[in-house]
Amino acid sequence: MPLSNEQLQDAVELVRTHGSIREAARQSGMVYGTLHHRLKKASEKGLMGTDPVMEGYRISSISTQEDSDGNITQRSIQQKPEHGEVFEVPEGHTIKGVSTLVNADGETIQSWIKTNNGIDPAERVRAIMDGLKDEIPRQPLLVKPPSVAPDILNQFTITDLHLGMLAWYEETGDADYDLKIAENLIISWFRLAIHLAPDADYAIFAQLGDFLHQDSYDPVTPASRHVLDSDSRFQKIIRAALRIMRTVNMMLLQKYLMVYNKIADANHDPASGAWMRECFAMYYENEPRLTVDTSADTYYAHEFGQNSLFYHHGHKKNIKDIDRVFVGKFREMHGRTKYSHAHIGHYHEDEVITTNLMKVERHSTLAPQDAYSAKGGFATGRSAKVISYHREYGEVGRNVITPAMVAGMPLAAANDNTPVQGMKNAA
Repeated sequence: MPLSNEQLQDAVELVRTHGSIREAARQSGMVYGTLHHRLKKASEKGLMGTDPVMEGYRISSISTQEDSDGNITQRSIQQKPEHGEVFEVPEGHTIKGVSTLVNADGETIQSWIKTNNGIDPAERVRAIMDGLKDEIPRQPLLVKPPSVAPDILNQFTITDLHLGMLAWYEETGDADYDLKIAENLIISWFRLAIHLAPDADYAIFAQLGDFLHQDSYDPVTPASRHVLDSDSRFQKIIRAALRIMRTVNMMLLQKYLMVYNKIADANHDPASGAWMRECFAMYYENEPRLTVDTSADTYYAHEFGQNSLFYHHGHKKNIKDIDRVFVGKFREMHGRTKYSHAHIGHYHEDEVITTNLMKVERHSTLAPQDAYSAKGGFATGRSAKVISYHREYGEVGRNVITPAMVAGMPLAAANDNTPVQGMKNAA
């Protein structure tokens, strides 16, 4: 039942008599919240007068009515909640919107100001790395190998390694996979790939993205928040990633005169890709024979003689229309060269198309299926390639190396699985 004006006026008189809401409630035996509610309603009806002003409220308006002789016959004083402190946008934030709660008549009841920090995650990582760069040790110079084939470049193409992914063969029908298996597999693969590759003076470590399975302490994809099967703590995954990159680059520097790192942006590890680019650019700052592409774009390129080589993870543009993106972004390079080759990953399968502009190749992965892929019915082969380019004649050879080819290496699972008869961990 609505409160009458008499009930509201009695509440006002109680507070006026006892000096405060709390004392008035104690003396009258009324619940504090009930009395406070009645005063609020009295304020909304203009019954509060000017004395007392309810705690937390302010006089918002005073209106009067006069008779024909100018005498005040009625006065209405309204109180409303006090204003808070002046809102200041937090340092480093920007206002991104305002939400307003309104009643049935469209009147504002409450508003919220929404802000964000206005800093791109990759930019934040880059800023952190800039602040720490004086603390990062540099790779000492290595002995320079002799020149053996100045017209040949070997591209070691790795995509979707998904460090930190957990897969159980009984669930996927494919193979065990965890952080230990992944690290042993990629190092063993490079050892064999470098041994089998033709002589060359130049090498590209084309890491096409999704090197890490997750990009934060939460085992989810950054954009869609899709829950991932994670093997390990994120800091352990970071340590493994750094260890692998250092080991692989050491092996390449011992074999080749010049080594180029392409560390592509991707959907599973966009922020990690950023800190890896910046970290290794600093680590090899004093090593003139290794160059890390630190472009903040998601599309990358390299020019070698008559070859223009392009790289993208494949999560933004698909295989059928990415050629025009590369030509638009690297117009001059494309115009200077005779042979153009684009390399992408993302879908964990091999596919090649040839357009009027270039050959575009999607690459498979060394990683097995996880539960999500297996239950979705996706079935892809597992491999990675070394592609050789001649300075004048374009692609002149390739080696396709599968996990089964390095199965003799120690690849024991770290997830306490007992191997099933006939099932290999690496194959």
